[in-house]
Amino acid sequence: MSLAATPDAMPPAVTDHTGALPACAALACAVLLCLPAPVQAQGKDAAATWPDRPIRLIVPFAPGGSTDAAARIIGLKVTELWGQQVLIDNRPGATGIIGSEMVAKATPDGYTVLFGTIGSHSVNVSLFKLSYDPLKDFEPVTMTAAVGNVLVVNAKSPLKSVKDLIALARQKPGEPTFASSGIGGAPHLTGEFFALQTGTRMTHIPYKGGGPAMADLVSGNVTMSFASMTSALPFIKDGRLRPLAVSSRARSGQLPDVPTMIEAGLPNFEVRDWQGIFLPRGTPRPIVDKLAKGVISVLRQPDTIERFTAQGMEIIASTPDEFRTAIASEIARWAKVVKEASIKAE
Repeated sequence: MSLAATPDAMPPAVTDHTGALPACAALACAVLLCLPAPVQAQGKDAAATWPDRPIRLIVPFAPGGSTDAAARIIGLKVTELWGQQVLIDNRPGATGIIGSEMVAKATPDGYTVLFGTIGSHSVNVSLFKLSYDPLKDFEPVTMTAAVGNVLVVNAKSPLKSVKDLIALARQKPGEPTFASSGIGGAPHLTGEFFALQTGTRMTHIPYKGGGPAMADLVSGNVTMSFASMTSALPFIKDGRLRPLAVSSRARSGQLPDVPTMIEAGLPNFEVRDWQGIFLPRGTPRPIVDKLAKGVISVLRQPDTIERFTAQGMEIIASTPDEFRTAIASEIARWAKVVKEASIKAE
């Protein structure tokens, strides 16, 4: 027997002797009449008036790094686009976890935005017990840009090529040291990926940022580093570091004479350190799409491309759906590397 009520089976409305609805029922009706407005606000017209106040862009890393620099370029451009200020809010700590947690718990109204990275949204989930899910608790907006890391050694090093480095690592397992900006970051994971791809063993030396890592490499205290292009370029240009290869699929426009790792003999070697925009889960899709469209438009402006290229970065400007697919793929990829290399968070 069906439990669905038919019109004839529905009880009559309760009325008082005047035929009017009781006060409680009238109040309920008033509440129901008010419900369509917020529901409609999350429909196709949700982005009509957004943004009508400043936007806070959380950067989960310290000021001065490549992530912070890219966020500030985009923030300024979006401010010019919509006439609403984008406020950069640096919340460093725990390899991007602190700032990411803030955005995951923020009101999903489009006014709190995260500038995430490969570390915060593809690697940390395999290294730490997180209070958020990098996919389920965010709305990916657009992957803004990506940059290959560059394998660099001290300019006085006897190592002249990737083959030289592999030969040294095989001859003296564990002796070659590689510097990184910290556990779980792209430079660290790229080094571990290199060891897995070549069947070698090296010793990881983590630092509290790319700056200290480059300083020790320049001083000759470590053998090499898969450094971010932004961190390494100044030292390459002034002759203190020697680039051996880049980790991107194509050569870098900043280092056109430096081979890729693929060209150096590792056919499956491609690693890119990416950055991107995220909103909290539940942000109305029209706002997600409007923010994506706005950020993509400023990324395609010639002066934006020029500024990113100067830092060795490649503009990506993906759609929200493309970004979500890419993140899922990256999570699976780095989970495998973390497991096979037995990487442990400290």
